[in-house]
Amino acid sequence: MEHVLAQIVISFIATACFGVIFNAPIKTIPACGFVGAVGWAVYYVLFEGGLDDVRASFVGAFVVSLVAYFFARKFRMPMIIFSVSGIIPLVPGGIAYSTMRNVMELDYIAGLENGMRAFMISGAIAMGLVFAEVIMQIILRLMRKGRTSIQSFTKVKKKSS
Repeated sequence: MEHVLAQIVISFIATACFGVIFNAPIKTIPACGFVGAVGWAVYYVLFEGGLDDVRASFVGAFVVSLVAYFFARKFRMPMIIFSVSGIIPLVPGGIAYSTMRNVMELDYIAGLENGMRAFMISGAIAMGLVFAEVIMQIILRLMRKGRTSIQSFTKVKKKSS
């Protein structure tokens, strides 16, 4: 348990620091850290639970996008402030480094394997962010449509009274 807690704390600090590097507004820095910590916690628990790193990255990015959307609404700021810093812990930088190292050492098979893994994880992160955004847009559209239907129903009811 303390191992998971250490992972969450370190990812919070790293993500908050990237928020500073990306010039996020000062009041949003803790929220940026929280978004990254939640995304990494989801990824880490799923990966340690036996899910492969591509699927765990997808779910982690999906959660990052949902939490980023919440904070964007709360702070009335663009969602990208929170989602960009939130995905930093999920980015497969170590695997990309290993890819280049393998290629430089002329171990092309290992380089190709690592490159494909990095590519698949990066794609899973992008898909997780996009899927969450699309689902949120659909939900919001349905909520707006429901409100409009309720408002028009009450107007019709008032006119008939």
